[in-house]
Amino acid sequence: MERISAAETSLSGGDPATGEMVMRGHRLPDLIDRPYEEVVAILWETEILGSMSREALAAARCEAFTRLSPLFAALPSGLTVIERQRVLLASLPGAAMTPLLLVAGTAVAAASAVRLADGQAPIAPDLSQPHAADLLRMLRGAEVDGAEQRALNRYLVAMVDHGVNASTLTARVVASTGGGLTAAAVAALGALEGPLHGGAPGLVLDMLDAIGEAGSCEEWVGAALARGERLMGFGSRAYHIRDPRADVMKDALLALQRSGASRAPEGRLAFAEAVERTVLSVMAARRPDRTLNTNVEFYAALLLEALGIPRAGFTPLFAASRTAGWAAHVREQERTGRMLRPTSRYVGPPPNGRSETRKGQE
Repeated sequence: MERISAAETSLSGGDPATGEMVMRGHRLPDLIDRPYEEVVAILWETEILGSMSREALAAARCEAFTRLSPLFAALPSGLTVIERQRVLLASLPGAAMTPLLLVAGTAVAAASAVRLADGQAPIAPDLSQPHAADLLRMLRGAEVDGAEQRALNRYLVAMVDHGVNASTLTARVVASTGGGLTAAAVAALGALEGPLHGGAPGLVLDMLDAIGEAGSCEEWVGAALARGERLMGFGSRAYHIRDPRADVMKDALLALQRSGASRAPEGRLAFAEAVERTVLSVMAARRPDRTLNTNVEFYAALLLEALGIPRAGFTPLFAASRTAGWAAHVREQERTGRMLRPTSRYVGPPPNGRSETRKGQE
C-alpha cells in the first residue's frame, strides 16, 4: 500500500525513520505510566475542552451501562464479540452522544460483549475504580490487582491514538460528511474487523500455537514464507524500524510477570522471544532487501493473554482504547469544515474506443 497523506493532525504521529511517537507534544515513554484518563485529557486538550477526568469517565461508564443493559438479552445469537460490540455501540443515540459517553460506551460494550459471548451476564461499572481497573474487572468478573491495572493502563495509553491510520481515517471521512460521533465510531469499528488492523494480535497467538515449539520455528517460518503468508506481529506501514510500542508492551508484560499476576501459559514469553529471533533472522537471510521488524501487535497479544483476556476480546479492547483518539480526530476534522474527497484516476475501458482518458478525475 502506498503511503498517502490523508490529513494533517496535531494529535499524534510516529516518525517512520526514528521510531519516535509523539502525542500532543509528549513522547510516548513520558505518558505510558500516566492514568489513561490523564492521557486522554492531554490528547483532547485542544479539540474537546474540559470534559475528561477520572470521575467524569466513571460516571459516563455508569450512564452507558444503564443505556445498554436493556439490549443485552435482545442481541441476536451467533454474533461474534466485535459484532456484539458494534450493535451495542450503534444503539447509543447520536443526539445524546458526547466524547465521554463514546469512550465509556465502547469500553462497556467491549466488556459486556466478551461476557455475553461466553454465556455470562455483563457486570455494572464501579464509580470508585479508575478506567483501566474497572474495564478489566467488568470483562473478567473479578477484582483487579495493582500490577494488572498498570499493565492494562499501559496498553490503553499506547493504543489510544496513532496518527491517521485505517480506522481513524474512516472516522474522519464520516465526520467530514457531518455524520457525527456515533456514526464515525461505528464506521471506524468496522475498519477493525479485518485481520490487518486491530484484529492482528489474536492472530499472533494463533501463529505461536501453530508453530508449537521453538525447535519447529525455522521450518514453520520458511514454509509460511514459501506459501506467501503474512507473519503476524511483524512489519509495519508506519515505521521503517522496530515499532516503538512493541518494547512498551514487552516492558509491561515483564512487569506483570515479575508481580506474579501473569495468566499466560508457563514459558510463553521465552518461546515468543525465540520465535521473534527466528523470524527476524530468517527474513534477514531470505529477503535482505525487505526490512521486517517486530510491530506492536506481537507483544500486545502476549500482554492481553497474560491479563486473561480471551482472543475474541482483543479487537474490542483495542477499540475501547482507540475510541478516545477517534473522538479527537472527529472534532479536529469537523473544525476544518471540509469534506474528505480523495481524487481517483479512471483506468477502465475508454469511451467510444478512444485510447486515452482524462487523468485526475474525481
